[in-house]
Amino acid sequence: MTDLTFEQLMGLEAVEDARLMPSTQILVSDSLKVLRPPPRASLSVWAQENIRLPAGVSATPGKLALWPTQTGIADAFGDPAIERCTLVKSVRTGLSTLITATVGAYVSNDPSPIMLLLPTDSDCRDVVVSDLDPIFSASPVLAGCMSDDTAEGERNTMTSRRFPGGSLKIVSARSPRNLRRHNVRILLIDEADAMLPGPEGSPVKLAEKRTLSFSNRKIIVGSTPTDEATSNVWRSYLESDQRVYEVPCPECGDFHEIRWKDIHWNEERDVWWGCPSCGAVVDENRKPAMVRAGRWRITKPETVNHAGFRLSALTSLLPNASWSALVDEFLAAKDDPALLQVFVNTILGEVWRQDEKQIDATALQSRAEHLDPDDMTITCGVDVQHDRLEAVLTGFRKNGDWCVLDQFVAWGDIVREDTPWEELDSYINQNFRGKNGSLIRISATAIDAGDGQTMDRVLSWCRGKLSRKIYPIKGASGVRPAISTPNMKSKSRLWIVGVDGVKSQIMGRLSAGSGIRFSDTLEARFYDELTSERHVLRYHRGQPVREWVRTPGKRAESLDCVVYAVAVRNLVRATVQESETSQPVTPPPRVVQSSWASLAPR
Repeated sequence: MTDLTFEQLMGLEAVEDARLMPSTQILVSDSLKVLRPPPRASLSVWAQENIRLPAGVSATPGKLALWPTQTGIADAFGDPAIERCTLVKSVRTGLSTLITATVGAYVSNDPSPIMLLLPTDSDCRDVVVSDLDPIFSASPVLAGCMSDDTAEGERNTMTSRRFPGGSLKIVSARSPRNLRRHNVRILLIDEADAMLPGPEGSPVKLAEKRTLSFSNRKIIVGSTPTDEATSNVWRSYLESDQRVYEVPCPECGDFHEIRWKDIHWNEERDVWWGCPSCGAVVDENRKPAMVRAGRWRITKPETVNHAGFRLSALTSLLPNASWSALVDEFLAAKDDPALLQVFVNTILGEVWRQDEKQIDATALQSRAEHLDPDDMTITCGVDVQHDRLEAVLTGFRKNGDWCVLDQFVAWGDIVREDTPWEELDSYINQNFRGKNGSLIRISATAIDAGDGQTMDRVLSWCRGKLSRKIYPIKGASGVRPAISTPNMKSKSRLWIVGVDGVKSQIMGRLSAGSGIRFSDTLEARFYDELTSERHVLRYHRGQPVREWVRTPGKRAESLDCVVYAVAVRNLVRATVQESETSQPVTPPPRVVQSSWASLAPR
């Protein structure tokens, strides 16, 4: 065999080289086949060949089978020529599993520093326990990749893993200090619209800065969209090549995105898609074939290196995402602006466009009427001022109507005097008699304890009253549940009310002109106070944020009381109080009487 260096052997274009003996040519050819790296598989192919879903993760355990809509997204996630990917998604589109598969592909094939950014600490723990660990353990190619002990002698934690050639950090957007500590090449951001700007600005932007050290970085942002003006994922999508998934019409063959405006139904609840080109009536049975024959189309081809996808549940092949099921969800939500926004965001995968029209207090007052308590769950919200306690009763009917029934004020120094508290106690102990003779009680009461100067007095009075569903609460801004249980580590033991979301529900109903009814016993000031705040767009460290702003010179006690009453309804299990007419009752001392309905004997 002639003297050839290894580099010369690797550079041979053909094995029939004059410098090699025939027998050596075969040996060299076989050796080169072993040394030559395998062709790079697309992420969609690799994931379906290697990812296994355990029973606890998927309703159909076994090999991962991507939906047609997911294939193009996965390939963009794994394409080294595309620096950024954005996915505006609905629920029921499988993004969580796709993210886990993407992490697995990089761990197995292209080890790198990886960061997965999620809204909260609990989200971080949940994705590890519910997705990452089970799928890694069930997939032979990934099993053991991130064991407890690393080659460097370091021990992995739940949210910090090392593996040969790289690492995985699972970080909460509420911990900006953690974002500063890491430089990463692969950044995956899930539910970006739940990440609000903090003291250091947008956590999404902070995380992106951690990738600047890598010329071959990858940034993937996905989320269910929220408000148009503040949506992180929508702004990112507008900067992308804006791909949409189109399906062929079975009749004319034209491709179209399935939009809600083209979904139709009749009184018998037959549901179909109407082709925008030929008007063909396409029933649900033809949907799977249409989706499988669909394609992603780039609508903004001038944008390079940024693939953007918009995906709704209308193309999902899950049984609970059938067109008929989605129509049922729409009909249940259409009359409630808050529920309708949830449908638009989470089912259609579209941003919500706010109606900013001013609500007229006089017009609201003109709708006042006599209201009776039948078929209602009644709750009470109490606002605490230094010289008085203000309360509002709100009733909730099975048909979805909210009814503001009554308002009440107990005057006195609430820190030093007992009288206002005694009057409040009598007020929320009221029973109201329905038309059928049933007795209806106030189901739950929320009392504001957020004022640091009055908190101790409120907590002291509420102590021991939990069995009566009397809750000390504190309002908090931002994206939060309507009401959440106290932190067990907190000494204050306050239930936290997500005031921004509840106010949006209230104002949405008021703007729609329906959904909230008012008793004719309410004072004129109630309506002024109910409409005392506006939802405005402001910028915090360069990021748009919606905030509730008080109209100068107006008070907001009535609005706060209604917010608390709406929030505490979530802690009431029963929707209608049961009749108690069979129980013997005796009249109590009549300390306070509502102007809305008379006291009934107990």
